[in-house]
Amino acid sequence: MVSQIVQKVTGQHLQRKAYLYVRQSSLQQVHTNRESTERQYALQQRALELGWPRARIVVIDVDQGHSGASTADRKGFQQLVAEVGLGKAGIVLGLEVSRLARNNSDWHQLLEICGLTQTLILDEDGLYNPCDFNDRLLLGLKGTMSEAELHIIKTRMRGGLLNKAQRGELRLSLPAGFAYDTEGNVVLDPDKQVQQSVHLLFQTYRRIGTVHGLVAYFNK
Repeated sequence: MVSQIVQKVTGQHLQRKAYLYVRQSSLQQVHTNRESTERQYALQQRALELGWPRARIVVIDVDQGHSGASTADRKGFQQLVAEVGLGKAGIVLGLEVSRLARNNSDWHQLLEICGLTQTLILDEDGLYNPCDFNDRLLLGLKGTMSEAELHIIKTRMRGGLLNKAQRGELRLSLPAGFAYDTEGNVVLDPDKQVQQSVHLLFQTYRRIGTVHGLVAYFNK
């Protein structure tokens, strides 16, 4: 198995850079799920073991706190695709497919470009060559499973919310100045300073009459 992995890495690959893509879906996960983040950064060691010098290992982690469902707001993923397309990448590393993309079209776009530029892909399970039929088939299946998993997660969360709502136990985030009491009723925030600030806001708006004037007043 080790020899097969070594055979996939050629001198041509090692002359180019290794790109490690790191992502968590939300800022809360970034702060609380430290183990996943550490495992992702630890993939640098895999690149070193395969022969890449540390100076040619590039870590792309600007997409922390962004969902993998779309590339619209993921500048890091867009950078990765561009670097692969320019032939600068010898290998792309990600802990799992879901870190790179949760959308099949985005995933297959990356696979296609990696195949054209002969760029390897490595995840926690192994090393793949998108030019190889069997490897490409397996990577495609992983992408499909990742997208399906996102759908299942959303369905499960929505089902939980609906059940809470039917029982009358669903609590949504309240606007500033309001809070839930011990019985679950919506009341003014018990903090007197917060109450005074909210009253001042509405009193000022009634006096001035426009939102623009209100903002200008508080900015001043």
